[in-house]
Amino acid sequence: MDNLSLDTVWMLLAAMLVFWMQPGFALCEAGFTRSKNTANILMKNLVDFMFGSLLFFFIGFGFMFGSGGAGFIGAPNWGDLSFYSGDLPVEGFLMFETVFCATSATIVSGAMAERTKFSMYLVYSAAISLFIYPIEGHWTWGGGWLCDDAADGVMMQTFGDVFHDFAGSAIVHSVGGVLALIGALALGPRIGKYSSEGKSRAIPGHNLMLASLGVFILWLGWFGFNPGSQLAASGEVNRSAISHVFLTTNLAAASGGLATLFLTWMKYGKPSLSLTLNGVLAGLVGITAGCDLVSPLGAVVIGLVCGVALVYSIEFIDHRLHIDDPVGASSVHGVCGILGTLMTGLFAVDNGVFYGHGWGFFGAELFGILVIDLWAAACGFALFFGIKRLHGLRVGARIEEEGLDIYEHGESCYN
Repeated sequence: MDNLSLDTVWMLLAAMLVFWMQPGFALCEAGFTRSKNTANILMKNLVDFMFGSLLFFFIGFGFMFGSGGAGFIGAPNWGDLSFYSGDLPVEGFLMFETVFCATSATIVSGAMAERTKFSMYLVYSAAISLFIYPIEGHWTWGGGWLCDDAADGVMMQTFGDVFHDFAGSAIVHSVGGVLALIGALALGPRIGKYSSEGKSRAIPGHNLMLASLGVFILWLGWFGFNPGSQLAASGEVNRSAISHVFLTTNLAAASGGLATLFLTWMKYGKPSLSLTLNGVLAGLVGITAGCDLVSPLGAVVIGLVCGVALVYSIEFIDHRLHIDDPVGASSVHGVCGILGTLMTGLFAVDNGVFYGHGWGFFGAELFGILVIDLWAAACGFALFFGIKRLHGLRVGARIEEEGLDIYEHGESCYN
């Protein structure tokens, strides 16, 4: 097998693994929420990929990887793929990028679960796949201004280094997490979530077995998400890089889950399965930016930090901010995506602060995550509060109390 064929097969295999994360997200969200809304949740996760596939093919791919727009946005491709001039087959590369786009949209679903109008879900899912994700993706992976590594580029002039996000802690996960937080804020909490005194009440999910299976599927899918971002398997350098990313990804997931397990055991007297599952995801999100640059020991530390931060972030968002996020998506993807991006600037072996290379690379990471998440926040406020004002985001009280499955879809997951 020649090198191009091997690299193409590797990219498509990785794309299949990342696609497999879609049912992982669906099962995780369904398990963490109530049975009366399961069909609605499964439908939303299905729609994310269907919408994402078509919209990214027709327009988003060009926005992300096209030229023009002074590094801010590429030209829409309108389904024409001939503009792309990369080494790998454009159809395969499109598929690989499509599954990443769908992931960013899916993250938002969990935070807004159990009270969102399905019709309005279609609107904001389409907006994320059509322009919110592709535009900031153009700044970074699309060769735009944020990753301009020329000597006269913005990042090189300011920090002496360029922003780095290998597989999407910032570009995919923090964007999804920020949008999830703003969407949950715009919706308001589920009925009965907070008492008249403002005290948070737990609303347990209906099936932790589904949630656990979802996390195991996501853990497997991440071996396509991170190592697959190498986009090549031929040659000694690529083989070594893929193996390194496999190891750092797994170590961060394991240490994130264990950190959450022992912290919840100490704080609450019992090790929490639901939080430990999210701790695994926190470690995976955190390592995604720097999985190619950090050492295995650095990956363990990043996972530990994210696993601990997750618990306090969920508490703060729930108890202090009174934002109801049923699955903890804003903490897992938003907070840990930001932390992982920043810790790349600290733990990167070749240019990180902890290896004696100064603060230039960390400054580039800090600037990059601020710009990306400010973009996500601005778009999120305009999108969610605009929908809320013009049409309404939320279902009626009776529908919410009796369940979205029957009222929104005319059928129930469990009969």
